[in-house]
Amino acid sequence: MDRERTWWKEAVVYQIYPKSFNDSDGDGVGDLQGVIDRLDHVESLGADVIWLNPVYESPQADNGYDISDYRAIHEEYGTMEDWEDLLAEVHDRGMRLIMDLVVNHTSTDHEWFRKSREGEDGYREYYYWRDGDGEEPPNNWKSGFGGSAWERDEEVGEQYLHLFDRTQADLNWDNAEVREDVYEMMNWWLEKGIDGFRMDVVNLVSKPEGLPDGDPEQDWTGIEHFANGPNAQAYLEEMAERTYDDYDTMTVGECVDVDVETASDYVSADGPMDMLFHFEHMFVDVGDRWLSPAEWDLTDLKAVMSHWQTELDGWNSLYLTNHDQPRIVSRFADDGEYRRESGKLLATLLFTLSGTPYVYQGQEIGMTNYPWSSLDELDDLQSIGKVEEAMEAGEVDAFEEVQDIVRARSRDNARTPMQWDESEHAGFTDGDPWLAVNPDYEEVNVAAAERDGDSILQYYRTLVDVRDENDVLVYGDYQLLIPDHEELWAYRRTLTTDGGTDEVLVVLNFDDTETVATLDDAERAGEVVVANYDEVPTTDGVLTLRPYEARVYELE
Repeated sequence: MDRERTWWKEAVVYQIYPKSFNDSDGDGVGDLQGVIDRLDHVESLGADVIWLNPVYESPQADNGYDISDYRAIHEEYGTMEDWEDLLAEVHDRGMRLIMDLVVNHTSTDHEWFRKSREGEDGYREYYYWRDGDGEEPPNNWKSGFGGSAWERDEEVGEQYLHLFDRTQADLNWDNAEVREDVYEMMNWWLEKGIDGFRMDVVNLVSKPEGLPDGDPEQDWTGIEHFANGPNAQAYLEEMAERTYDDYDTMTVGECVDVDVETASDYVSADGPMDMLFHFEHMFVDVGDRWLSPAEWDLTDLKAVMSHWQTELDGWNSLYLTNHDQPRIVSRFADDGEYRRESGKLLATLLFTLSGTPYVYQGQEIGMTNYPWSSLDELDDLQSIGKVEEAMEAGEVDAFEEVQDIVRARSRDNARTPMQWDESEHAGFTDGDPWLAVNPDYEEVNVAAAERDGDSILQYYRTLVDVRDENDVLVYGDYQLLIPDHEELWAYRRTLTTDGGTDEVLVVLNFDDTETVATLDDAERAGEVVVANYDEVPTTDGVLTLRPYEARVYELE
C-alpha cells in the first residue's frame, strides 16, 4: 500500500457527462452553462474533483469521443469563454477540473486526417493507411463497435484503421510528429489551468509492426495485439515527461484488457500515470461476446476486486459505473423494492475500499437502467453496432430477442438525462431531450432526494465525510474475510502509524433476504462508523444483516 499522502488519493471525483447533465438553453442538449448552474449540487456532495467528458469540437458521431479540434469547444456545449467560466467557478469552490484526453484516435473531420487523406506535408503517416479494395481488409481486426476495424476511403483508394467507429481514425503513435502535436496540445490545456487528464483507451496507442491477424475466437479480434502494444509503456512515459510531470495534476488512464501486473507498470511509483481504470470487475456478468450475458455471483466480484486491492503496485481507482456502463443498482443490486438500501450498500463499498472513488452523475440518487423497447430509441454506437452485426449474421431476427441484454448492457443506460426534479423532462431541459428521460424520474430525482433526510443522496454526503475523517479508509491495508460466502462481503481495513493502529470492519449483505454469519472480527466490533439502516443491533460475533444492509464498525 502506497501511503504517501497526495491530494488525489484523498479526493472524491464526480464525473459529468455534459450532454446529459443540464441544458441551459432549451435545445435538448446539456451544455457548459448548464454545468455551471448545477455546480452547487456537485459541491454539496463533497466532491473534490470534476471529470468532464469531452466538450471539444466534434461531429458527435460518438458523443464527443470523435474530436475534430482539440482547441475549440463544440457549439452545442457553448464557447471557450463558457469553458473558462466553468474552470473559474470550479476553482472558486475549491474543486479541481480534469479533462478527457482522447488521443488514440481523432475524428475523420480533424484537420490532421484531412491532410493525411490528401497526402499533404507528410501527414499521410499520421494514421494507418493500407492497400485494400474494400472487400479484403488488411487484417482481421474488429472494431469495438462491431464490424471490421478498416474502412475504405474512396478518395485515397486505401483503407484506414479505426478500432472504434469508422469516423474515429486511429493515430499512428510510431510517428514522432504525431506525438509532438499531441504533447503540444496537452500543454496548451495545462497552461489554461486544468488539473489533469482522464485518458481514453490510452493503452491502445501502440500497434505492433506488420499489424498481424488476431485470434478470431476473441469477441474483439486483434485485442491481444493492440492492447498494451510494444511501445505503449514507453510512449506514456514520454507523454508524462513532456507534459503533466511538470504540473500538480491527477492522471487516470482508461486501459483496455489490462491485468494487475501490467497495470502496476503503468501506475507504480515510477509509472507514467497516477491510477487507471481497468475492466476486470466490469466483466463478471459478461460472456464471451457482447450479446452473451453470464451468470455471476458475489464471490466472483469479491475475488476480482480484492485481487486488485491487494496485488496492485500503485493506487487504485474505484468505480462501479460511468458513461460506458449500466446503472449500478440495476446491475449489481436491486432497482426495485430495495433500490434505496442497495444503492446505499454499493456506495458503502465504493467509499470503504482502498483507492480514489469516482461517482458518476445520477449514481448519488440511485438512477436506474432504462426500459429500451426498440433499436430506434438507442443512440449508443456500440449497442446499435453489436445488434446490427448479429442481425446481419443471421444470429438475431428481431430486437425483441436481445431486448433484455440491451436493457442490461447498453451504454445509453448511463446517458439518459440527469433527473433533477419532478417537472417535465426531469428538469433537464425546457426543450425535447436528445435522449429519452427514464420514466421513473418522478420518484428518482435530486429534488426528492433533498427533501428526504434518509435518501441515497444524503447517505453519499455522509460517506464523503466519513472517508475524510478516517485515514484508515484511505490509506489502510485491505484484508478480505469469508471469501467464499455467497451473500456477504466482509473485509478489514488496517492502518498502523506512529499514533497506533486503527482498524475498521466492513460488512455488506448483497442479498434481498436476512443473512446470518459468524465472524471472528465481529467479536471486536465497537462503535458503528456508518450504516444504511437505523438502529444497528449489537453483535457478539454473530451478524444478522437485513436485506442489502451495510455496516462499518470500529474494531476494538
